Amino acid sequence: MITFTVRLKACLPPAIRSLILQRKPNIRHVSGMAGGLRPASVVVLHRSLAPAFEKFCQANSGPLPLLGLREPDTWSLPALNAVPDPRAGSPRFLKYELGACTGSLTSLEEYTEQLGDMVAFFLDCGFSPEAALEKVGLPTGDSVGHGPVGAYKTTVPCAAMAGFCCPLVVTMRPIPKDKLEKLVQATCSVGNKGQPIHIGDPEWLGIKDLSKPDYGDPVACQPGDVPVFWPSQMTSLEAVSSCKTPLAFTSAPGCTVMTNLKDTEAPAGRLTPEGIPEVHRISQDPLHYSMASAPAVRKIRELESIIAVDPGHRGIGHLLCRDELLRASLSLSHARAVLVTTGFPTHFNHQPPEETDGPPGAMALAAFLQALGKPVSMIVDLRAVSLFENLVEEAVEQGVLKTQIPILTFQGGPAGAAQAFLCKDGDPKSPRFDHLVAIERAGRAADGNYYNARKMNIKHLVDPIDDLFLATQKIPGISSTGVGDGGNELGMGKVKEAVKRHIRNGDVIACDVEADFAVITGVSNWGGYASACALYILNSCEVHRRYLRKAVGPSRVPGEQNWTQALPSVAKEEKMLGILARHKVRSGVSGIVGMEVDGLPFHGTHAQMIQKLVDVTTVRV
Repeated sequence: MITFTVRLKACLPPAIRSLILQRKPNIRHVSGMAGGLRPASVVVLHRSLAPAFEKFCQANSGPLPLLGLREPDTWSLPALNAVPDPRAGSPRFLKYELGACTGSLTSLEEYTEQLGDMVAFFLDCGFSPEAALEKVGLPTGDSVGHGPVGAYKTTVPCAAMAGFCCPLVVTMRPIPKDKLEKLVQATCSVGNKGQPIHIGDPEWLGIKDLSKPDYGDPVACQPGDVPVFWPSQMTSLEAVSSCKTPLAFTSAPGCTVMTNLKDTEAPAGRLTPEGIPEVHRISQDPLHYSMASAPAVRKIRELESIIAVDPGHRGIGHLLCRDELLRASLSLSHARAVLVTTGFPTHFNHQPPEETDGPPGAMALAAFLQALGKPVSMIVDLRAVSLFENLVEEAVEQGVLKTQIPILTFQGGPAGAAQAFLCKDGDPKSPRFDHLVAIERAGRAADGNYYNARKMNIKHLVDPIDDLFLATQKIPGISSTGVGDGGNELGMGKVKEAVKRHIRNGDVIACDVEADFAVITGVSNWGGYASACALYILNSCEVHRRYLRKAVGPSRVPGEQNWTQALPSVAKEEKMLGILARHKVRSGVSGIVGMEVDGLPFHGTHAQMIQKLVDVTTVRV
């Protein structure tokens, strides 16, 4: 990107040199002073709008990193005159009237009178993706034309503030897939402002066509490149337009002034080992990557290792796939609405036929999704609706769940029934849920039947909820997770070949329906507990949280202080098993009604597992 900067030259009037060098004490600093000059863009607004715009910048510090401002009664005029570009007549400022850009200017000198009642804001332009590209040995992203590299308006709203309400604007660079993590770590080495806010398909941001930027010229993408997006200070132009003030000025795209106002991030805030980002793909179609710090990733991998023990000696170690819990939890963290299913009617001669493995893990995950403010619903077999409605009601009464969970059913139907269920008006572009989770849910085998571990066909007790998971494979933007401990659970189709080879009766019972992520665990409840813990870790990680919010809005979220209380606990899971016992739900292996799961007493293996997961989750690194 070609940037024309206001340089310090002897020919500049003293007042302008004073403005640029900040020699006068009447510059209000956001973070103090530092040596050396920094490029900054300028926004000039009437003094009545200054408090709101300052708060707007602070609430959206990613695209609007505020260095400082100059109060109106301290202007030494002519102020903010631009140094002429070597190419005569190049515009340096844009003029806005009532929200519309009405012209470009090389100087503000003719607005001396109006500037006397206006405030100048300086926004840091110190970060450029090009510097990071050069650092990792990649060519800089040249635009197709000769102007600044393109920027795009998104459908991501900035946090509104008293008349300032606009979409986030981003800039993009195409990065070869094998250089992606190296590039991201290089950009993040300069602090938060270098962290991308999206990696993958531009439609996740509401951008329809990368060849048609809203500002500047497009950058050519090559086959195999991954689009990487950063917040752009072109957002300030949208903000000025949104307030519809009678008169305002901004720097023209690609033009900056030089200031020695300090970067908003002190050296101590630069990249530390705790902030080193890792990039993980969570969807191929549409392409979507997520980010988290290296320590957060290590903790989630530890959770995955902990739940992989095999108390039943079933051979689940042969089914394990690395980082399935990590990628599933990253995907869940991005989800807006989640549908959870559970229920394995292994005790077909009893009423109810469900087992105690599944519902507790599903409730634990739902409880943490509620704490994150995500809408969560549960889908079960029609014959079990009354049971699960009672379980949910009592879970709320006893504090296991915060609020009621809608209980849904699906009995199948003609072609398209699953898509009609998952999407508003059947439109695949409007999904009602964007992540489905199955925890110890009976899964359909290759012959169309459903089997327990002893090869008993239980199809007459199972509704075709598998069809919903199959439908997600054809609906872009919906992901799925299966949690299982034996290979016959919904979602385990992803590891079905290993199930057939290594699990007893696997050639018959193996589920044929795969999920995007297959979380393998010794007891399926443990997968639900670990998923809730992983979500806690991710949403406590500043790298991941900034990526989620696209660097706009507050860094802390309402209800965050309650996340620890929403984690699984021995006390809550003991209450949940007590609720199941009152409804005659039996242990899967022994058939005992009581404090037992898969033949193991709760006060022992299960309680120790819960405590270990929570200890790993909440320990500070």
